[in-house]
Amino acid sequence: MITEHTSIHTIRRLYLQLLYRCNFTCKHCFHGERLQHADTFTAAQACNLLGRMHREYATEAVVLLGGEPFVYKELPRVIRYAKHTLGLTVEICTNGYRIGPRLREIAPCIDLLRISLEGVGATNDRIRRDGSYSAAIESIELASDLGVATGATLTVNRYNIDEVVELAQTLQALGVSQLKLHQLRAVGNAAQHPDMLITDSAAYTDLRDQLGQARLDIEVILDEDLSEAPACSPSTGTDTIDRIEADPRGALTMSCKAVGRDSHAFWYDKDRDHIEYRPSAHDEIALGIPDVVYGRV
Repeated sequence: MITEHTSIHTIRRLYLQLLYRCNFTCKHCFHGERLQHADTFTAAQACNLLGRMHREYATEAVVLLGGEPFVYKELPRVIRYAKHTLGLTVEICTNGYRIGPRLREIAPCIDLLRISLEGVGATNDRIRRDGSYSAAIESIELASDLGVATGATLTVNRYNIDEVVELAQTLQALGVSQLKLHQLRAVGNAAQHPDMLITDSAAYTDLRDQLGQARLDIEVILDEDLSEAPACSPSTGTDTIDRIEADPRGALTMSCKAVGRDSHAFWYDKDRDHIEYRPSAHDEIALGIPDVVYGRV
């Protein structure tokens, strides 16, 4: 269905939001009020979509998200299907809060555990939840003990931009392989916290300079709004794209810049195991919303 309406034949990675439910209500979360919604994939629906993407679009990797994927009861079943049945590369994005027992259970099936952090210590806890920083560090240490590679994600905002280098150094010392930085976008909860937004782009220039001068060994990746990477053509301009994201309702979004904005042109009908084309005047294809380009420090 996607190929019929675009030039896309290959989609390398599926970002699969298993559920909206989360044990955090982070101030910057793009889901916003949807964190309270009950929408979710059943394990069968999730596996059906994974299989379809693998067969029809040569998808080779899955990134499991939420909400919080570790509160998803059928996580082991989905992960084992992705890894053992389909042979996909499996990444999980998590807040890392009290995930130890489940992490031990599924560790052999995880290629990368990516933990979200929003600063060091109290800064992180102010944005995410009290005790979340220490819990995340404990999960990174446990993953290391279990032989699971780790990465981290940070959404750059007014309150943590001065701690990025310090956090990168801390993560480097813990053996974390990569830190991915995103610009805060004014959607979801972030729209209710405009004080978090950075309005002076010079702050990003200073951040890049600080990262360059720090001579870090950890890989630091920045999205194009932080890295000044050249703008990319819309997602439909090539036969291969890096990603597509499925939210718990079944909406399929190709560009990070369209996630959280209901700008999807495609929809996965979970009950019928069918991808539908539902165009609108404001979907990402009609508007030509570009994909996000990442740069490295």
